[in-house]
Amino acid sequence: MRWITKRFKMSSNGSVTTLQLGLVAQADKPPVHLLPCEIEHDGPAEVSRYFTSAVKNQKHEMTVSFRGRGLKGQEVSCPHGYTGLVLKEDHKPTSDQEDRTVRVSSVFHRFTYWNLETPPTSDDGVVMGMAWPDLAEAIHGSVDD
Repeated sequence: MRWITKRFKMSSNGSVTTLQLGLVAQADKPPVHLLPCEIEHDGPAEVSRYFTSAVKNQKHEMTVSFRGRGLKGQEVSCPHGYTGLVLKEDHKPTSDQEDRTVRVSSVFHRFTYWNLETPPTSDDGVVMGMAWPDLAEAIHGSVDD
């Protein structure tokens, strides 16, 4: 088994972000939810006990309440040939000039995104973003004569 590390420049200030892919094939594959809010917590949470268990599927629509607000959701798959990565930074840099290292904490092939009180549509940025690889291939791919 081989660990993979990628280094790439992420900003104009000269800092480098190193991505440690590790053993991606053996990474955890927990359910992933994209919520329309900022949660100031980066530790473990009992999502399956308090959030996932409350999700209702009715007439092709997923609904749940989070902190008293109604959410409507939809499950979305990653584009064919793509894998989503959840990254974790173990050491937070003290400035934006400091190099960073992030590692793969888990992977996913589909996720549930949630809108605040409005049903998901094909015009949502998340859905349109998942179509981008196919569109980019059509624009930039080779042309057969």
